[in-house]
Amino acid sequence: MKNEQLTGLLTLQAEKPVPGFRRHLLGYAPPLLALVLAQTALGSENVPQRPFAQWANLPGKGQFVLGFVYEESESYHIWAAGKQYGINTRSGGENYGIDINQGFFALQYGITERWAADLEIGGTTCGWRAFSPGNQVESTTGVMDWGLGVRYQIFNEAQCTNSPWTPTLTFRAGAVLPGTYNENFVYAPGYRSAAIVPELLVRKHFGWTGLGAYGDALYRWNRTTGNDNYVIAVGLFQQIKGWELAVGYMHVQTLSGGDVEFAVPGDLSTIVYPRDVRENNDSIQAGFSYTTSKRFWRYGFHTRTIVDGNNSDSKFWIGGSIDIPFGGNH
Repeated sequence: MKNEQLTGLLTLQAEKPVPGFRRHLLGYAPPLLALVLAQTALGSENVPQRPFAQWANLPGKGQFVLGFVYEESESYHIWAAGKQYGINTRSGGENYGIDINQGFFALQYGITERWAADLEIGGTTCGWRAFSPGNQVESTTGVMDWGLGVRYQIFNEAQCTNSPWTPTLTFRAGAVLPGTYNENFVYAPGYRSAAIVPELLVRKHFGWTGLGAYGDALYRWNRTTGNDNYVIAVGLFQQIKGWELAVGYMHVQTLSGGDVEFAVPGDLSTIVYPRDVRENNDSIQAGFSYTTSKRFWRYGFHTRTIVDGNNSDSKFWIGGSIDIPFGGNH
């Protein structure tokens, strides 16, 4: 039976004349049901991913690239069923929203000149106050949803010189496996769903020296939750010696699922976040990196802010990374 049907049935029963004890008990049924429903929640999209279509480039044959990424985010607004709600909570002179801290290892290996494999695994923690009665601190910690994949580079613009329009184009066949954080935590840091992920990445230089564009498009079959989604990112980059600056736009679109609702309108503590949430959002991403000239170590900084959405929160992400190649051919 659907949640709204259960609520309606209990409300109808509570309106009927009943003896004192039953009347007292049924009078509490709707708020008790709202509390139960508020706990059957799931989180927002959060799969380890490298920005700016970096995966279009492959490691050299026989080469490993060990990367480490640290990220944190905060958000003080949410969009639920087309409406925006403020979730900022003040305590001890500080502002609290939805806060995420996480870090993951990103390992790549060049199998051949055209094939590479990658693995991303790490930990995450998320906390908030706004959705608990009395604004008490609630949090969850565990292994984040982790990913793995193989990539095939269809074209390499540095090697395919017959046409000036040929880009670096790479196809990735990926998978996502569930993490260990609490999947019933409201706005948990991920869907905790197994998924199959085909992805196409492109980078192309054009115009003056070092200028280029990137694109990243993937489709995620969420096998556990069923709320499939796709992600599209496009943008520009500029390379100056060992530096690269990038800026772009990202769109996340979920194709099915339910809306975020409140069992008691205006009461954030009665939030109902469906397991198959239909999360959509638009964001701006930017960052820069520096690659050393001798050892080719790459240091990076990236940021992303969600500017609009539905059944989503207004995360502002900031993070740093380091990639260390070793073995094989540079």
